[in-house]
Amino acid sequence: MDRADHDNAATKHGNMDHGHGGHGGMDDMCSMSMLFTWDTKNLCIVFRQWHVRSTPGLIASLIAVVLLAMGYEALRALSRKYENAVYRRILAMPRQSHENASKQGHVLKAVLYGVQNFYAFMLMLVFMTYNGWVMIAVSLGAFLGYLSFGHCTSSTKENACH
Repeated sequence: MDRADHDNAATKHGNMDHGHGGHGGMDDMCSMSMLFTWDTKNLCIVFRQWHVRSTPGLIASLIAVVLLAMGYEALRALSRKYENAVYRRILAMPRQSHENASKQGHVLKAVLYGVQNFYAFMLMLVFMTYNGWVMIAVSLGAFLGYLSFGHCTSSTKENACH
């Protein structure tokens, strides 16, 4: 039997659907780069659902990243304001009440600290897309956030990556 005449149904793919179940083709996949890039399409930011497929999508995502970074600075400022308010409240109390009030205030400070660290690490993951546009957006958001909310926060205070 000649191999050219061999008709095996298992090797014929002409009638098979090679679609990807509505996920788009290879052109619609998230690109994960471990090198610096300026790509504007097929960029996924942290989650598969945050998939940039177009230039307008990139612009909207960059605005969202700027706002997220600004939000981090707002959270830092809120944490410092709360710490100062707790400190002032404790000083206004009789000496024997200081320890109990300090413990109560410390629980919420710890929650704020945990949220702040989670937020900072998520921003770090956004930055680690290695996309220059996204990196600039994170930095711009940090700048605008500090400009807007940083009047009561030290610029030398460590970020969560320590």
